[in-house]
Amino acid sequence: MKTRHRARWIALTVGLAVAIFGVILATQVNNEPTYKGGVVLGKPAPTVSLQKLDGSKLTSANLSGKVVIVNFWNTWCIPCQQEANAIASFGQAHKNDPDLVMLSVVRDDTKAAVSSWQKQHQSPWTIAFDPSSQAAIDFGTTGQPETYAIAADGTVVASQLGPVGTGNLDSMLACARGSCQG
Repeated sequence: MKTRHRARWIALTVGLAVAIFGVILATQVNNEPTYKGGVVLGKPAPTVSLQKLDGSKLTSANLSGKVVIVNFWNTWCIPCQQEANAIASFGQAHKNDPDLVMLSVVRDDTKAAVSSWQKQHQSPWTIAFDPSSQAAIDFGTTGQPETYAIAADGTVVASQLGPVGTGNLDSMLACARGSCQG
């Protein structure tokens, strides 16, 4: 009799713990104050200091006064591969825009893999590495790909989680240049 009684108490305790855990999870849905661009949207862009693929340094000072489209990615990420043609097409269309910096920030990847990718795709985007993920953390990214548009005054004006298309990039660029729609 004691065994059945103890089993009921254990089952009740486990059930109660599961219910409490469920309530906690349910109250946290869409309550993400520090992710998906929410931390930086409408605020000054985080300060960056990154090493470019060619070995030179890229800092926020290099970006000052420019419109910047920042894309966090890596070579092995399937959604990043899905957006690669749009990224390349947008880059080719805007490679001579004097007010624009197109910055690809690499997370969790090797220089060899990125160099090989760059040779194959010949993207005009500036490629820089974020080995400590500090820039990704400062932007509040949750993964890759994620893309941000920064106005010339340094304010983050648009962001997108997941793969972008040329239409998305054109809209983000227009927003960074002061013509936000919607």
